[in-house]
Amino acid sequence: MRIKNLIIPLFCLVTIHVQAQDNWLTKKQITEDVEFLTKTLNEKSSYAYLNGFDFNKDFEIYLTSLKDSTRLKNFGLFITNTLAKIGDRHSALNGIRGYSLNESLFLPFVYAPVNDKVVVLNYDQDENLKILNPRFPYLKKIDGLDIDKFLQKTRPEDIKAPKETYFTLAVRDIRDIQKNYILLDKALPKEIELTLSDAVLQNDTVLVVPVKDKSERQRPWDEKFERDYLFIKDEDFNQPENIAGLFSLDDNIAYIKLPEMVSKDEAPLLFEKVNSFMKSIQNDSEALIIDVRANGGGTRDLLYEFAKYLIHPDSIHIVNVVKQRGPLPLPKDYKESLHSRFLYSFSELDDREQKKATEFLKNFEPIYELDEAKYSEYYFGLLNGEKLSTEGLYYNKPIYILANEKTFSAASVFVSAFKGIPNIKIVGVTTDGSSGNSDWVDLPNSKLFGKISTMVSFQKSGKVLDGYGTTPDIKIERDMNQVLWQSDTQLEKLRALIKEK
Repeated sequence: MRIKNLIIPLFCLVTIHVQAQDNWLTKKQITEDVEFLTKTLNEKSSYAYLNGFDFNKDFEIYLTSLKDSTRLKNFGLFITNTLAKIGDRHSALNGIRGYSLNESLFLPFVYAPVNDKVVVLNYDQDENLKILNPRFPYLKKIDGLDIDKFLQKTRPEDIKAPKETYFTLAVRDIRDIQKNYILLDKALPKEIELTLSDAVLQNDTVLVVPVKDKSERQRPWDEKFERDYLFIKDEDFNQPENIAGLFSLDDNIAYIKLPEMVSKDEAPLLFEKVNSFMKSIQNDSEALIIDVRANGGGTRDLLYEFAKYLIHPDSIHIVNVVKQRGPLPLPKDYKESLHSRFLYSFSELDDREQKKATEFLKNFEPIYELDEAKYSEYYFGLLNGEKLSTEGLYYNKPIYILANEKTFSAASVFVSAFKGIPNIKIVGVTTDGSSGNSDWVDLPNSKLFGKISTMVSFQKSGKVLDGYGTTPDIKIERDMNQVLWQSDTQLEKLRALIKEK
């Protein structure tokens, strides 16, 4: 069972086993933890050193500067800042709060991303979102600090995320003002000065607000469509009442919402519904929308279930190639882990698939050349129409996959896999790509723990998923109406585009 991560990509190296906030660690304990982590990264991490960052230097400087003892939270913050630079999105430390940075004080109001600006919102008496100051809707400064500079400091764990992802996550966290001031290394005043600006950021007004305690904090902004599924567990998608609202056929446009990449074992009823729905729309629809916005990932089961209908029976597509870090040749358990992700070595492919793989590699230009002494041979993710297809049910009409900056992990693989397939277009904004085949690591003294990716996952373009994501074929950003929950503008614009064709 996997509980949905709210909007933050999963990870970690920084959730604490039952420890007091003010725990102290000796220099010896920290040194041992750093040595343990260094060894683990050098032996297991698939992304270590690939982008040119040498974490050993950061570790060396940190250990040299250590006093006899250090607070746990300070050590955790250092680990966050350092590991984030590696670029492993499954190691993106959503655990800033996990090692107990103080979060008892908050900014009033609600902060939301709209294009490249931050809009300040509030609730009216009917609990509808409204712009706080329609004449000056955008947040320009916090206590005199430009909002862009403020945001650059407040999500160190996501520093290597695609810029769209980073911006959205950082804006969501603006309300967490006490945590943010710790990260900014500034003393938190009792009142905060907010500079609000007009649409062109030329004319300003200043608003001084008191910080609020936990009881008065407002829920951070999320998409309206996202909130319905924030707390639903994977197995809940095996319940008819949770499935019914995910499928619709309106004005000859079929629509499927996928909030999670659930496994077939946990939600067989959802998979039954996917199949019955895909069969039912063969003649009654002119196009299909698959919505994976804010989908935090899971398994690849749904990818291959949809491929039965979206891949032509006569075609074979290489949609993903990976190299696994580990002992070579790869032991059985490593191979089984790759197989569970529908990834297979060249020798495991049939003749037609091998021919396709050979052709693919001739033109494939990966952004990283990996050390053959440390990484496996390529493992291929294929969509073989002959093996996948359900007889007579290939959906040969336009298909649009709607994604956003919170489409993560297996959901980002879903988007990447279908990009470039005939009849399929990716719509929305760049995804928060990641696919790491993660392994857990526990530091022995601090008890900080988290995930480290052991697999490098390449897209067809040669770019890795982590840090790059998948760009849309048709870019549609949210607008103010979507921010205010008055409409799902992205979906409505996509529907209008389909009807125009």
